[in-house]
Amino acid sequence: MVGGTVISEPGFTPALNAKFEGTGNDYIRNDPDGKRMRLNAHGVLKTHDDALIYLHYQGTVNLTEGVIKALSGQAGDSETPFGDSFTHFDLETGDERYKDLENGVFVGQGHFVTKTGEKTIVEYKVSQVLAG
Repeated sequence: MVGGTVISEPGFTPALNAKFEGTGNDYIRNDPDGKRMRLNAHGVLKTHDDALIYLHYQGTVNLTEGVIKALSGQAGDSETPFGDSFTHFDLETGDERYKDLENGVFVGQGHFVTKTGEKTIVEYKVSQVLAG
């Protein structure tokens, strides 16, 4: 993980507008049957108001034909559909303005965006799980 942004939807509290700070890491392994990848990623976010937030997410990616093409650089200009990648997110911070993020349960689904000659982008839609 070498870059990216995290921006909350309007009305979400605490509002989040952050960028990845430094270089994160992601550990990816394939299942023996070759049908899925397992994700385990870690990074640090720096908010627009200089708070630091540790981000960790884990999940699975279904290795569909589109995903395999995206990851191998053979997809050209394309996007895979949402629904092949599912994750859950944990956030930690010492900054009281964002401390409530530690108490939330967050899940996401991702997809891959490719453009010829550029790095593959992974994009997630993340939601908070609420009671009721």
